[in-house]
Amino acid sequence: MLGPLARGALFFLAVSIVLCTGVLRSDATRSAAVVSLDDYEEDSGGDSPSFSFTFPETRPRGLVFGFYDETCPDAEEIVSSTVRRLYHADSNVAAALVRLFFHDCFIHGCDASVLLDRVGGRRSERDAGPNQSLRGFSAIEAIKQTVEAACPGTVSCADILALAARDSLVLVGGPTYPVLTGRRDSDGSFYYEAAGGGNIPAPNATYAMTLDAFARRGFTERETVALLGAHSIGKVRCRFFTDRIYNFAGTGAPDDSIDPDMVGEMRAACGRDGGAPMEMGYYRQGREVGFGTHYYAELLEGRGILRADQQLTAGSTVRWVRVYASGSRGEEVFREDFAHAMVKLSAIAPLTGSDGQVRISCSKPVEEN
Repeated sequence: MLGPLARGALFFLAVSIVLCTGVLRSDATRSAAVVSLDDYEEDSGGDSPSFSFTFPETRPRGLVFGFYDETCPDAEEIVSSTVRRLYHADSNVAAALVRLFFHDCFIHGCDASVLLDRVGGRRSERDAGPNQSLRGFSAIEAIKQTVEAACPGTVSCADILALAARDSLVLVGGPTYPVLTGRRDSDGSFYYEAAGGGNIPAPNATYAMTLDAFARRGFTERETVALLGAHSIGKVRCRFFTDRIYNFAGTGAPDDSIDPDMVGEMRAACGRDGGAPMEMGYYRQGREVGFGTHYYAELLEGRGILRADQQLTAGSTVRWVRVYASGSRGEEVFREDFAHAMVKLSAIAPLTGSDGQVRISCSKPVEEN
């Protein structure tokens, strides 16, 4: 039977083929994938650029391939099969789990702190404004219970969330990418960090606020535009964009960056009451799920649902929107960029070794179980 290192090397090779990247080496601290976009021209009319992308560290401190090979060899398969079962029962769970992962990693790193309920009356991250519309908590708890039945007290909620996000993306047509494991769970939640300072871009955040939040986590504009491609799946509650279609910036008129036909569609879907639990999403081929570059094509047509989405076409980020929307070649580049950025996201400040804990229930620290 292959050991963890051999499995890791083979897995990296498989992922390289899937992503069509240059090199992903399990024995290197860094590798690079160079993307040449021959069919893309700068707005200035200059020569076609060749963009280089530095792959993030493949071995963050304490994270490895096959971390549970000896202690819970079926852990990743259990997570995958349970996510698949939950998805077939409700396809909306995929987008919910991906968003949950983003919001977790943006506050103190990927430590499952967003999953905690209130402890001792203290507010948790779930109470913070940007997190009040999060879903998927019960799905993570269901996965955790299944894993606990096989391997009690062994697999962290942080690793489960990281794996579940990747598996969810694959189910909706997204790229696969390597997920290292070995994370441990935070023993506390960080309400004030989640609630203030723009640490998590709210659904109605501006373009500048969104770019700033990602930049503070070390993401470039290119990586940010790629990660926002996750908006191609899931739905947004109407209350987060009602002002754009009725009274934008107090003008009494719609946001003039929205295509007029789109304004009509948004009004028809949402009505006047922004508090109604109505939702809209980016659709492809009549389906409400489906990961891909249709999101960027919609933005170029003035059909962005969220303000920050549409504003991606107004600044320097428009070049990446155009690249990703440029047909099959653009789709390939987007999938590579998105996968690389997700690896980088999943490596933000993990708790490893003796830090943190392994929760029995993802919503409660160990002492509360």
